[in-house]
Amino acid sequence: MPFGNTHNQMKMKFTSEQEYPDLSKHNNYMAKVLSPAMYERLRSKQTPSGFSLDDLIQTGVDNPGHPYILTVGCAAGDEETYEVFKELLDTVIHDRHGGYKPTDKHKTDLNPAHLKGGDDLDPNYVLSSRVRTGRSIRGFCLPPHCSRGERRAVEKLSIEALASLTGDLKGKYYALKDMTEAEQQQLIDDHFLFDKPVSPLLLASGMARDWPDARGIWHNDNKTFLVWVNEEDHLRVISMQKGGNMKEVFTRFCTGLTKIESLFKERGHAFMWNEHLGYILTCPSNLGTGLRAGVHVKLSHMSKHAKFGEVLKRLRLQKRGTGGVDTAAVGGGGGNHITEFSLLYPH
Repeated sequence: MPFGNTHNQMKMKFTSEQEYPDLSKHNNYMAKVLSPAMYERLRSKQTPSGFSLDDLIQTGVDNPGHPYILTVGCAAGDEETYEVFKELLDTVIHDRHGGYKPTDKHKTDLNPAHLKGGDDLDPNYVLSSRVRTGRSIRGFCLPPHCSRGERRAVEKLSIEALASLTGDLKGKYYALKDMTEAEQQQLIDDHFLFDKPVSPLLLASGMARDWPDARGIWHNDNKTFLVWVNEEDHLRVISMQKGGNMKEVFTRFCTGLTKIESLFKERGHAFMWNEHLGYILTCPSNLGTGLRAGVHVKLSHMSKHAKFGEVLKRLRLQKRGTGGVDTAAVGGGGGNHITEFSLLYPH
């Protein structure tokens, strides 16, 4: 990677049947949608940057599924991916986002004044609150497909824009390549920095190439507003703080995100967006506003209850281990105990 047109043309020497992946044991959205006939129709197509159908589905082919969470099974390589391969992606998006149709138009509301409640969560149970989203810079390929030069250009542009933030958003950028192992691990342990790319979902999609070149973290002086650069998306914007005042967290999130978008526009770079999909990101699960809000809740004995799984299902919650989505297990066999609940919204 990044993939080129030549390789996709060479694959045309083999029949569609010879190239079709074995999805017989797979449990992800892509595998449920893709058929041999659809593969035949789409396999010769590619985006202007050379991103092909096989590039799009590789992470879903290499990762049959997750024991607790139905994964998406595909990752976009550029903005045009969602148009060139809409036959596959429209159905994946429809299924993943609760019936969102190809004719629907997305609405984004980042006015914190419209938030009802959120400032009355019980601090005896809520340890911390967080809101995050991603943003992609138009004109650059996405992390699964970008070149080294593109990735470095995204980093340079991000450093320049973020350096213009003022007031309580004023902060500093830290490049991963300049950090010691101890500094990296401390930021990871503090939940400020993304972990090293060991997840098979990230590795299969090609997001970990050239690690840690042009990756880094920016955060404000109070460490309550963070921006990850060149992880799964060009930018991951996060507002977080201890306690349960989600209203404060969301207000800071909206203010900072709006300011960042204006700073990029001042430099001639808009974020990827269209009226149907909203903001465009690498994973189809994060389209739209791309917003996910969550709290860390202390429920000491709940995971041991016999009906724990049933309760989570009724509340539309995911269970995750201390190490994230790839370590979800409840005791036994060396697994981590559940410490995080993530509410599923069709964002």
